[in-house]
Amino acid sequence: MPLELEEEKWPLTIREQLKTIPAKTGVYLFKDAQGRVIYVGKAVNLRSRVRSYFQPSSQTSPKVRQIARKTAEIDFIVTETELEALVLECNLIKKHRPRFNVRLKDDKQYPYIKITWHEPFPRVLMTRRMENDGSLYFGPYTSSSALHQTLDILRKIFPYATCSHPAPGKRSRPCLYYDINRCIGPCTGQVSEEEYRAMIEQIVLFLKGQTEQLVSELWKQMEEAASQLAFEKAATLRDQIQAIEKVTQHQRIVS
Repeated sequence: MPLELEEEKWPLTIREQLKTIPAKTGVYLFKDAQGRVIYVGKAVNLRSRVRSYFQPSSQTSPKVRQIARKTAEIDFIVTETELEALVLECNLIKKHRPRFNVRLKDDKQYPYIKITWHEPFPRVLMTRRMENDGSLYFGPYTSSSALHQTLDILRKIFPYATCSHPAPGKRSRPCLYYDINRCIGPCTGQVSEEEYRAMIEQIVLFLKGQTEQLVSELWKQMEEAASQLAFEKAATLRDQIQAIEKVTQHQRIVS
């Protein structure tokens, strides 16, 4: 059926809102008549993805049809990168607990980021099981490939250890990851437990979406390092700040 004819069946408010959605990467929120968020999703092309909910076909799932019927208002947030959209989607689902996203929390096929906080030198891992083991969990994420991308970018910004038990003194010399700046070498005593955990705390802030606070803290550390003439450390902190700002650009929400 031609798109123009399909549009005639949509509620006027939905038709007007769909006209404002750009063909950009971001996150969309569907709300019901009471203003409650009922579904959160992400898309490389917001316009195409959101419109697809209101263009039913024989392949359209019952869930998608139900979401479309219940939607009275559409909000969207434009992001600069797919990674930003992924992290934002996860945080919005956790915040609003939309009825049509609830199934994610009990579905073991979706991955989580696990931080082994109870260990002296916490590791950052991907897992499909949440356990009561003292670890911090972030997710679920709706895309394994996007999650791998998140971890890869995180490690470039914050070079955390990935070995089984990065205890100091375990190795006599750093591994390859240390040589290519993908690990700060806790296993050889290159960094103290306090310094390493401080870096993990920064990762936690990033995953919680608290990037403004994170960047502010890094700026203070950079200025302190520069005042102490620790220019190499200051340069590293500067690079971290620039990398974070590149990944998480200013978000714009339109309703």
